[in-house]
Amino acid sequence: MLMFEQTASRVSTQLSDGGEALTIRIDGNFDFNLHSEFQRAYRDCNPAPKSYSVDLSDTRYLDSAALGMLLLLRDHSLEGQDDGGQRHTVELVNANDHVAKVLAVSNFDKIFTIR
Repeated sequence: MLMFEQTASRVSTQLSDGGEALTIRIDGNFDFNLHSEFQRAYRDCNPAPKSYSVDLSDTRYLDSAALGMLLLLRDHSLEGQDDGGQRHTVELVNANDHVAKVLAVSNFDKIFTIR
């Protein structure tokens, strides 16, 4: 019997040199199974970045749980806004046609910048 153990993370992050921007990349299916890993990806940054980018170029599928996780990221970014009026941003980038359609049907283009 063959057994496979998934050792590679499906959520990876890259923090800019100055710590101002965090890119979170999702590889494969973006679903409830990634909840803890996705949340840890942005909550572990201290101080909080001013911008977040979720790179969906390697995301094949996302479900309603993923949409909820994106909303939680948005809420987290709003909590991190400073008193000087600096708005923290979340953008969703590089979605394939299927993922982009789910985002559009869900009206996420009204909530997030989608590129």
